[in-house]
Amino acid sequence: MRIRLRPLVAATGALALSLVSGCAQGGAAGSSANTVTYWLWDANQLPAYQACAKGFEKENPGLKVKITQLGWSDYWTKLTAGFIAGTQPDVFTDHIQNFGQFADLKVLEPLDDLGIKNSDYQPGLAANWIGKDGHRYGAPKDWDTVALFYNGKMAKDAGLTAEQLGDLSWNPKDGGTFEKAIAHLTIDKKGKRGDEPGFDKNNVRVYGLATGGGGFGDGQTQWSNFAASAGWSYLDKPRWGTEYQYDSETFQSVVKWYFGLAAKGYMPPLSDYNIQSNQQNTQVAAGKAATAFDGAWMISTYAGFKGRDIKTALTPVGPTGKRATMMNGLADSVTKASKNKAGAKKWVAYLASDECQSVVGRYGVVFPATPAGTEAAVAAYRKKGIDVSAFTEPVADKKHSRTFSYPIASYSADMTALMAPAMEDIYGNGKPVSSLDQTNDQINLILSQ
Repeated sequence: MRIRLRPLVAATGALALSLVSGCAQGGAAGSSANTVTYWLWDANQLPAYQACAKGFEKENPGLKVKITQLGWSDYWTKLTAGFIAGTQPDVFTDHIQNFGQFADLKVLEPLDDLGIKNSDYQPGLAANWIGKDGHRYGAPKDWDTVALFYNGKMAKDAGLTAEQLGDLSWNPKDGGTFEKAIAHLTIDKKGKRGDEPGFDKNNVRVYGLATGGGGFGDGQTQWSNFAASAGWSYLDKPRWGTEYQYDSETFQSVVKWYFGLAAKGYMPPLSDYNIQSNQQNTQVAAGKAATAFDGAWMISTYAGFKGRDIKTALTPVGPTGKRATMMNGLADSVTKASKNKAGAKKWVAYLASDECQSVVGRYGVVFPATPAGTEAAVAAYRKKGIDVSAFTEPVADKKHSRTFSYPIASYSADMTALMAPAMEDIYGNGKPVSSLDQTNDQINLILSQ
């Protein structure tokens, strides 16, 4: 499961220094020569990794894996505190958003000796975990893309077919067929649709598109697919870029159009969004929104909405003639202060193997990073009656789809801290998109340090 990360401690100042020095003082909590401690946050994946641990222990007599599952918020708080106090685990599930900061703070153990090859995993996943220094700090674990979830009954009532919703296009001038579909799915409290005369945008009963808030600086399940399908990129380089590009005319035109959907009444206002209690999936489950962009980690959640007949469609084709979706991927990392590095690396190598990833895939909760693991997951979803092609097709079809990574750069926490209020000001307060010029300058000034 991926939930919006809150910015961790910025990689500057006294706390960063104490974090580095703290690592050198302690060892992983509960670790020993015979035990490897492993942290993850997703309770849904816990059974799969418990099964992998049994396989690992059978292959490595004398080594035990102690798995700790923590809730999302507690996970990052305790991990950061653990780096400072010396109570961090031997191995932990890492997120690309925090990778740059952890690498800068030198709290990760290089994994070059594991012999991980880019070709053994889905495209781009392994390369994302190479630091600026050229060393590997993460072994690919799984991946996800974004698609459009929609209420099948609402679509049918609106006269929209699965074929139509799977072949939408958009542009920042008039929104294309995507905006027309979203408008038609929107219904006010008197029963008027968003594209009908007399529609009351201030009294909406069902919004065509759920809101995911401002999207911080990555917009993974908000505006990222639109920006990328318009030809925009977060940074001047795919990885470890030196300049963000939020001052781009293309990006700002996308943001203006996207948040403009709320001004037209087709998407809820920012005030309706709550990161804890009213995310996209909550709005769809409650029948308050007909569609939502969301990630593959939410497949089982949407499938479990009773009486909603949830289906999925590809993201719309943009001005470049291609669809786009962020392809994010988690990894397993070894902590620098681990007192059982040999055992930790053996465990990470096993986690990254076809043997473990095929086991994880058979649980049908996430797409593992290896092709074999992915195939096992697709088969598991199929047995549950769930079609996941809207998530897998963009990865296979490079001719018609663009996949891109979360922005990988130093000081990602600082970027998020600056972009979050900037995007919310545009969305919720009507601030002009040109205000992103100044925000972009501030971020790039920090990045240049």
